[in-house]
Amino acid sequence: MDDKLKVNLNEYLPLRDVVFNTLRDAILKGELKPGERLMEKQLAERMGVSRTPIREAIRKLELEGLVSMVPRKGAEVARITEKDITDVLEIRASLEALAVKLACKKMTPDDLEVLNTSLKEFSAVVEKNQVDKIIQKDVEFHDVIYQSTRNDKLIHILSNLREQIYRYRVEYIRNLTSYKNIVKEHKKIVQYIEEKNTKLAEQAAVEHIENQEKAVIEFIKQNTSTGL
Repeated sequence: MDDKLKVNLNEYLPLRDVVFNTLRDAILKGELKPGERLMEKQLAERMGVSRTPIREAIRKLELEGLVSMVPRKGAEVARITEKDITDVLEIRASLEALAVKLACKKMTPDDLEVLNTSLKEFSAVVEKNQVDKIIQKDVEFHDVIYQSTRNDKLIHILSNLREQIYRYRVEYIRNLTSYKNIVKEHKKIVQYIEEKNTKLAEQAAVEHIENQEKAVIEFIKQNTSTGL
């Protein structure tokens, strides 16, 4: 990793929030690895800030489950086990099913147009095998569904659950040889939402997450020795 973490200064955000966002992004993108110690002094020097915003950011990251406090060692990037993945995705499967159920009821014609556009954009980057954009467009696709629920609490919880395993999911997507199954699963979800077929939409959403769970766990098993 580079000696310095890139801090994106934002004149509208307090420094503590800028530091928090920087560390959070570094964890989610894998720049700070699972098990890596987070030492306030070193991080402050690398980011060119005082230790106070670093300390505050670490506390917030612990609340989000991205940082763990280890006795006699201090803060480190949280490690994720197979059980953690299973637990997160079991919850997410149920909440994704709820999201598409609400989407079937609440999606407007404009929402459906945005969803179909998102599906086309995802399919287009898959055809070009643009991995970074595939990851981005997959997130955007699900976000359209979340936003259409008009349920802020649900949106927040789903986003948080997704982020808890984001770093692992990015790695497994990078290592997939084919993305066609993901496209098919997305198309099914869109079709059933358009038809307002709540039961099939829920089933498709759960199947989509369960397939992701299997893929992520298999990836972790294959890469345990690498420290991912």
